[in-house]
Parts: sequence; structure tokens; C-alpha cells
Amino acid sequence: MSFVSVAIDGPAGAGKSTIARKVAEELGYLYVDTGAIYRTVGLYARRMGTDPHDEQAVSGLLPSLRVELQVEADGIQHMYLNGEDVTGQIREPEISRYASAVSALPPVRAFLLEMQRELARTRDVVMDGRDIGTVVLPQATVKIFLTADPKVRALRRWKELQEKGSGDSLEQVLREVEQRDYDDSHRAIAPLRQAEDAVLVDTSDLTLEESIAAMLRTVKERRS
Repeated sequence: MSFVSVAIDGPAGAGKSTIARKVAEELGYLYVDTGAIYRTVGLYARRMGTDPHDEQAVSGLLPSLRVELQVEADGIQHMYLNGEDVTGQIREPEISRYASAVSALPPVRAFLLEMQRELARTRDVVMDGRDIGTVVLPQATVKIFLTADPKVRALRRWKELQEKGSGDSLEQVLREVEQRDYDDSHRAIAPLRQAEDAVLVDTSDLTLEESIAAMLRTVKERRS
């Protein structure tokens, strides 16, 4: 049986998670947030007091690390770290920096690669991240590169943080977005880039509903 895989790549704050989740719901596919998987590894490194840039030190943590992805009754992807549900903890702002650092380490990427590919081999999936269409699922049925202007992405992220009571300024969030873009696109291993056969979708001037509709059109056109 052949399964459909939708690979969605793009920079931080482009709305990948929100849009990909809605698209997966509409299509009846499994949504896989690979960023959450790396955030879980980043959280573990932080808890263990490990420098996330230290490849040898982080590699030493992997044998004691068990990462699991489960879709619960609420329909939301939950991440488990050694049996503990850490879905909320991995969304803390500091974990973004840890996730970006550990995701650049070859041992970490190798550790998680097969887990991600196995999900796509066993069911229809919508998978989002930084290198899904280029590295994880190079033969994906549909590839989309989702982006938006950095200022637009920063504003979206800032509003999310404000709702959670964060005191971060918009300027600070913009600096973090721009730094994350630089780090992700300049890392030596699996840098963020648009796959040659990916469809570019820019949501800078689109509402959430318009963005979801654009993605669904693209998936249905490419799938047929």
C-alpha cells in the first residue's frame, strides 16, 4: 500500500505547525511536528545541564533518551521524554535555542531520522520541519516551502508570547527570529533551504484561513 506524504519546510514562525495541523485534520492524515521532536531532545540537554552545541556531550545523552510521539484523544500531538509528557515544557522560549543547536548535530539527526521516516512508511502524514523535503522525506508526494517576512513572523510570535504573559519585547523577538533564521540556514548539516521541487507558499499577506486554503489547494493539485 502506498501512503501519501506531505513535506512542509520553512523558517521559524512561518505558521508551519498551526497550518500543517489543520491541513492534516482536513485530509485525515497524521500530523508530525518534527520541531517538537528536536525540542524534546533540547529539553533533555537543558535538564541535564549539557551544552547543546557540544556534540560529544549531547551524543553521550542519546543512549538514555527515549522520545515518543503520540496523538492523544484531544487530537493534539503530545511529546514524551522518557515516559513524561513534556508537550507544554518544550514550548518555553529558551528551548527554541536548545532545539536549534541540537538539531545541527549529526548524531542527533541520525538518532531521530529513522523514527521520522518510519511514521511516513506506515501511514499518510503531513510532516513539517526544516529539512523534510530535502533530507528526511526526499521522495515525499508533495513538498511545500512555507515562509513569511521575518517582521510578520516576529509579530505573530510576539502575540503568542503576550498571551502567555511573556514580557519579551517585539524587537527582542525579531532579533531571535532573525538569529534563528541565520543559524538554521547556515548550519553545516541539513541547512534550511527550499527543495528544488517544492512549491513556495508565502503567508505574509494571508490570514490563517487563507493560508490553510492555499496549502490544501497545493496538496490536492500535486497529489492528483
